[in-house]
Amino acid sequence: MTHFGDTVRILREERRATDRRFSLRQVARRIGVEPAYLSKIERGDVAPPSEATTVRLAKELQQDPDVLLALAGKVSGDLREIIRKRPALFAELIRQLKEAPDEVVLRVVRVVRDGDW
Repeated sequence: MTHFGDTVRILREERRATDRRFSLRQVARRIGVEPAYLSKIERGDVAPPSEATTVRLAKELQQDPDVLLALAGKVSGDLREIIRKRPALFAELIRQLKEAPDEVVLRVVRVVRDGDW
């Protein structure tokens, strides 16, 4: 929990250093939560927020929503649906790629993305 909160706080404060609109109050207002709740998230006093709130927060902080969701211990709903359609295949793929270097994973992504199906 605290890793998620620490990351959110660091990202928000980095933005705030150059843009006063990234105060805790203003960010909380823009993502639709109470400032006290965002403060508790940043301190790790509460569990990471829902998927929808995490995605809004990621967009507000100009971060990849999937990365913040992963830090929150969550997977986006669209990915869950994809995995549910072929759970055994995706589980095997992820397990096989677990130890692969980033360049290998990127190569797999490119082959799938650019493939002629």
